[in-house]
Amino acid sequence: MKLIGLDVGTKRIGVAIADSSIRIAVPTTTINAKNGAEFAEIARIAQQNNTKWFVLGLPRNNSGTETAQSAYVREFAKNLASAIPGAKIRFQDESLTSVEAENRLKSRKKAYAKEEIDAEAAAIILQDCIEHLSVVSKGGTSKESNFVDARELGTPVNEKKEGNSMLKKFVVVLLVILLAGGLGAGIAFAWYNSSLGPVYQVADCSQLEGDSRCDFIEFSVLDGETMPIISDNLAAAGIIKNSLAFQIYMRAHNMADRIKTGEYRFQRTMDVEQIGKQLVEGVKDSNVFSFTILPGSTIKDIKADLLQKGYSSAEIEAAFAKRYDSPVLQGLPESTTEGAEYLEGFLFGDTYEFYKSDSVEKIIQTALAAMWEVVNSNNLVSRYSERGLTLYQGITLASIIQKEANSYESQRTVAQVFYSRMNQNIALGSDVTAKYAADLLDPTRKIYTDNSLVIEIDSPYNTRKHLGLTPGPICNPGISALLAVAEPTDTSYLYFLTGDDGVMYYSYTEAEHNQNIIDHCQNLCNVQL
Repeated sequence: MKLIGLDVGTKRIGVAIADSSIRIAVPTTTINAKNGAEFAEIARIAQQNNTKWFVLGLPRNNSGTETAQSAYVREFAKNLASAIPGAKIRFQDESLTSVEAENRLKSRKKAYAKEEIDAEAAAIILQDCIEHLSVVSKGGTSKESNFVDARELGTPVNEKKEGNSMLKKFVVVLLVILLAGGLGAGIAFAWYNSSLGPVYQVADCSQLEGDSRCDFIEFSVLDGETMPIISDNLAAAGIIKNSLAFQIYMRAHNMADRIKTGEYRFQRTMDVEQIGKQLVEGVKDSNVFSFTILPGSTIKDIKADLLQKGYSSAEIEAAFAKRYDSPVLQGLPESTTEGAEYLEGFLFGDTYEFYKSDSVEKIIQTALAAMWEVVNSNNLVSRYSERGLTLYQGITLASIIQKEANSYESQRTVAQVFYSRMNQNIALGSDVTAKYAADLLDPTRKIYTDNSLVIEIDSPYNTRKHLGLTPGPICNPGISALLAVAEPTDTSYLYFLTGDDGVMYYSYTEAEHNQNIIDHCQNLCNVQL
């Protein structure tokens, strides 16, 4: 079953979608708020996803009470319920979600549009609802008691968060302490934010075998231990930077009283958010571990993550060389091109749990099964066929789109551009495919040292030089990119680019495209491929 998350603003509404069985919220699009037309668009999206279940972010201030914007959201919910009879709505408490969304987009080191902040904020709201408020049960069905209908929309659903009130109290106390010592508020907050980071900033532990900074540290939480004791013990073990900052964070996020006893394993490369989340989730089983595959990741990325989990290089390589019997691999060629991984593109992005005794083959089979579930539940084989593509070709196209665009709407338009170019026998001209070709042929970039050399690579993966699709996927596409291939926009552009301001610019002719480069893409268009 699908859930739709909405970040409601007076100008725009961010939209995200999650499947109850997959439990990952995906930012999809942003809708302009204009004279009630937005409700028809939301209804269209709901009908398209066969759902009437909505999660709306409900803003609160630092004291945990509702604001004028909260009243606006509640009124919006009433209108939504009127526009979609039978709608079930959940209010999800949130504050500073847009700030968190913007920080996430900045951390990805790629330009983004303001509209993408709204969609990302909607995904944060929806994911928080799934993970922390138990809107979706582990069995994959939504709990109706967590949602309300139109008759109940006038009354608050959630009580005010004690955590926000605690944050205010703790920050005030902290400021008093630091100000008394002669420090300013700015320094106080800078100290707090710095203290939330990891003890060691390490980019990739998989590349630092034997480095003590990446070692796991055993840590026990005993029955009866209080928050100050746990925090002091973490600091004494060198797992966190500062005991007081950790306590402030845990109380501010309503996590201090939810810590579970057990034997934990932490790395000093983990930040306070990661450590706190693990303490709240508890030690489910000392023999169980989580493994995450991100949309847009490559098999090379997944292998590095498996190596970090303790699997040997020999075991990993043997598992990925094995041929698997999965319906999602239908149409797979007998051999790959230029050393590309044959499973590239077919391991669905999700967070999975495995026993430490599970093999790499088990992990691969689970991710393949998850991809087939997405393909099957969304009828992608038939929908791709209607557009002249096999499943293999559709996933290949989705992988290119995944690398080219972030939001669902921009992915749909990029899909339309690629369809138009293929129909007119024009090369796709995608720089991300040229980059993939260079990564295959020269992973350390000793030969292809600048973009002019990369885009001239004579490889079937370089769609700057060769017509049609690449021989196979170039990454593991997410669900929004997979759906974009099935439902491109009804436009007729032939060119696109992402401007320095993060906005996607489309054009019909090469002259218009070149002008867009001059006007909007002086920096991003020259980034090293």
